[in-house]
Amino acid sequence: MDRAYYDRQIKLTGFGEIAQQKLSQAKVLVIGAGGLGCPILQYLATAGIGHIGVIDGDVVALHNLHRQILFSREDIGLPKVAVVVNKIKQLQPAIQLTSYPFSLTAENALDIISSYDLVVDGSDNFSTRYLVNDACVIADKAFVSGAVNDYTGQVSVFNYKEGPTYRCLYPDSPEPEYCHSCSINGILNVLPGIIGLFMANEVIKIITDYGNPLSGKLLTIDIQKNLYQTISFNRDLKNKEITTLNKHQSIMSGREALINQRLNPGTLLVDVREDWEFEEKNIGGINIPLYELPQRMAEIDGGQPIIFLCQTGLKSRQAAALFKNGNQPVMIAKLD
Repeated sequence: MDRAYYDRQIKLTGFGEIAQQKLSQAKVLVIGAGGLGCPILQYLATAGIGHIGVIDGDVVALHNLHRQILFSREDIGLPKVAVVVNKIKQLQPAIQLTSYPFSLTAENALDIISSYDLVVDGSDNFSTRYLVNDACVIADKAFVSGAVNDYTGQVSVFNYKEGPTYRCLYPDSPEPEYCHSCSINGILNVLPGIIGLFMANEVIKIITDYGNPLSGKLLTIDIQKNLYQTISFNRDLKNKEITTLNKHQSIMSGREALINQRLNPGTLLVDVREDWEFEEKNIGGINIPLYELPQRMAEIDGGQPIIFLCQTGLKSRQAAALFKNGNQPVMIAKLD
């Protein structure tokens, strides 16, 4: 342990070398290297977490840069986890970093999560949040969760010392029309940073036993009105009875999408990336950026099968959730 590096933390009353040693021995998995993940990763690394894992299947894009402060223009197009590992190593070379350049799925979640002491969920969609919850319940791991929307954010700790789970607070996933996305609604750049730091603080609390973790409590923050509220919620024992993980809608590759189109000529390919991304590289179809989709539904409401395409499958999944039209088949795909 580099005592000089952590001198100001070690001098804290009630913290000291014992707490710092606990941090150095901890293994923490951070899910998502986006707006929340960037500040979480930076501050956990410089706090002294000994081993950090980061999982994210996305690449750096221009629209990430105003809030995902680990990245710069030179990183555009590179895998986020590769950039993260390089830059975190510059901040604190002594820590061990493990990168997973793909998305968390029902097939890999238990193997990955079981290798860590604590999980931090910085994902930006409900399907991943429920997957993280269920995997942590099965693996008996606590996790810190955060979310942002418009000018508000929230933080809580789940499955900690027999405390409530995510499903105790949110039993079921909301309907697609209530699933907001910063690509549609926008986000002020400081909000993910604020929430991410609260999340990092909860991680440090749990590992070092300092303070009172937000177990059974949801902290909500409105940065526009400067409102802070803590809401208490109780454990529901039935939510501890999870034994299997639900598989999500499968994601096909771009090559598979083209084959599907050839076999089914009426299939419509809709690329939901930004227009500049479509101009730089596309495999055909029409381009409707995700944030424009709610206003342009009529353009694809023709009863034919639809394949939503994006870089990693995340936006495709969000587009599929937004688009509901009876029995009209909807598939999701990502570029190779």
